[in-house]
Amino acid sequence: MTPEIHAAIARLWDYHRMHHELVNAEVILVFGSNDLRVAGHAAELWHRGLAPRILFSGARGRMTQDWAETEAASLARVAVEAGVPVDCVLTEDRATNTGENIRFSRALLEERGLTPSTAIVVQKPYMERRTFAALGAQWPELECRMSSPGLDFAEYCTAELTPELVIAAATGDFQRILDYPALGFATAQEVPEEVMAAYRFLVSEGFDARLRQGSGPG
Repeated sequence: MTPEIHAAIARLWDYHRMHHELVNAEVILVFGSNDLRVAGHAAELWHRGLAPRILFSGARGRMTQDWAETEAASLARVAVEAGVPVDCVLTEDRATNTGENIRFSRALLEERGLTPSTAIVVQKPYMERRTFAALGAQWPELECRMSSPGLDFAEYCTAELTPELVIAAATGDFQRILDYPALGFATAQEVPEEVMAAYRFLVSEGFDARLRQGSGPG
């Protein structure tokens, strides 16, 4: 992988992360993921006393269809193993995309008599901004602060989450940041020209496997 590719993904990676300062909230929301490290991070935030409960949302997706449990169940198990009491954990196991994560999580909370106005939302690093934009359009009254495991691109990659796979995912999520506001799925995000240039360069280098075709709520 060339130095130019490393520089481009570093720029895109930094843009995806919101760098929010966390404050106490009413709930920690964790949307579906194939990366169980997000559950460990959510557990750390709970242990810091930043919120009284965690809600995990997610069925099975393209990268988790062979899991024995749903994403929500798998993430919840990691949090409980990390010391979060079972009665502080909620799971929603039907959502298959970010829009459903938002809608079904909100409905589950309302069923429990909970109508939070503040939340910490935990995601993978390269999905922070896209999730924040989706919440801004689909749950605008919820004041959200985003968080993710504090890993840069090189630290994030593993034997399973290869650099090629992660760059393609980060590039695809950036495309959705660009496209979804016009579809009503997300709020518009300011995009610096150097970030747009990094995205275009990565696409030109062939990291296009996760670019969307057609439209959908994602």
